[in-house]
This record gives sequence, C-alpha cells and structure tokens, in this order.
Amino acid sequence: MLNKLENSESLMMIFAPERVPEFPLLLADLKLDFAAIAPSLPFILTGLWVTLQFTLISLFFGFIWGTILALFKISSFKPLYWFGMAYTSIFRGVPLLVTLSVIYFATPQLTGFNIQPLQAGVLTFSLNAGAYVSEVIRAGILAVDRGQTEAAMSLGVTYKPMMLDIILPQAVKNILPALVNETIALLKDSSLVSTIGAQDLLRRAQIVGAQKYVYFEPLLIVGLVYYAMVMVLTLAAHALERRLHRSS
Repeated sequence: MLNKLENSESLMMIFAPERVPEFPLLLADLKLDFAAIAPSLPFILTGLWVTLQFTLISLFFGFIWGTILALFKISSFKPLYWFGMAYTSIFRGVPLLVTLSVIYFATPQLTGFNIQPLQAGVLTFSLNAGAYVSEVIRAGILAVDRGQTEAAMSLGVTYKPMMLDIILPQAVKNILPALVNETIALLKDSSLVSTIGAQDLLRRAQIVGAQKYVYFEPLLIVGLVYYAMVMVLTLAAHALERRLHRSS
C-alpha cells in the first residue's frame, strides 16, 4: 500500500503543471539596472543625429539614383535597359553588410583613398537603395494609364516634361506606401555602420555596455528609439497618403 502511495505521488509530480512565476518576480530576476546607464543616456542619444544623417542623405541620393535606374529599365535603348536590370540584380543579390565592408575596407587598398565611415555608409546605402527604389518607381510608372502618355505625346509634349509633370507625380501617389517601407528599411539598416566604427545609436549603446558591464539596458533603449522613429514615419506617411487622396 505504501508503495502504491509513493508511486501515485511520483506520477502527480511528473504530470502536475509547473507553477508559472508571476510577472513581477520575473522582472526582479532579470536584475535590470537602468540607474547605472542613466548618466550615459545623453551620449547614446547623441548617436540619433548620426543615424538620421546616414538615413536622410542616403535616402536623398538613393531616390535620385533609383529614379534614373527606373527610367533606364523602361527605356527602349537596350544597353540602358540591361544595365539597369543587371545593376538591380547584383545589389539585390549581395548582402548589404558585404557591400558596406567591400566599400569601406577595399577602397583604401584599391585606390589609396582613406574613405571615412560617413562616406562609405552613404555610398553603400545610396547604391543599395537605388536598386530597390528603382523597382518601386518602375512599377509605379507602369501602373499609370498608358493613355496619359499617348495624350501627352499627341499634344506634342516631349519626354522630359511628360515624365516630370505628368507621369512621375501620378506614380508617386501609387508608390508612396512602398517608398515608406523602403525608408523604414533604410533607417533600420543604417545600424550596420556600427561595424565600421561610426558612432551611431547602436555603436554608442555597445560602448556604454562595455564600460558599465550591462548590455541589455542600453540595447533596449536603442530598440525603443528605433521603434519610435519607425512609428513616426508610419503615421506621417498615413497622414500624407490621406491628404494626397483628398487632393486627387
């Protein structure tokens, strides 16, 4: 009888559900120490300007280069068409970190020019963004009713003003959500410059973590800052999209 009771108790211990610790206890077990990094918050947040600098400059040049590539891809001149397609295939197929490393580390070896992290980052992100933006813009241009082009040509409008004044403004309305997604992706990808020594948000958080011997807290703060920036971009894009739809 005693053996049966012991066996039943053993079975109950095996199959009984484990007690889940309460959430406050879990937080206490994490041993978070935000007070240790509080004096370093200004240093971390200073990297916000560096992150925005990489993102905004790269977005500007990437949009211009992407527009040019998109026009290449819809061109009837075959060398331009094939150049645009090959360029996009290469930059979409090679990891961004590999491209950044090649430009930053190989440029001094091949040319003797000591490229700076800002220059390497902007060049890499602009070239890479141009490949993705070109596909977005090309799709937007092709989505515009062909009758618009035919009507402009019948009125004697030349190619350049037709694109700038008629086709591209309509295409931008169609591709605005996709462009916002590319901007958000570029903002998040800018953290890769920490691998080449640029003191952006991520790099500064890593420096603080190494000094204070705490890594979770500064990285958590950086993650929240990136999330806040993405949410601001998303809400601003929604507001702009509604305004464009009302104006049309």
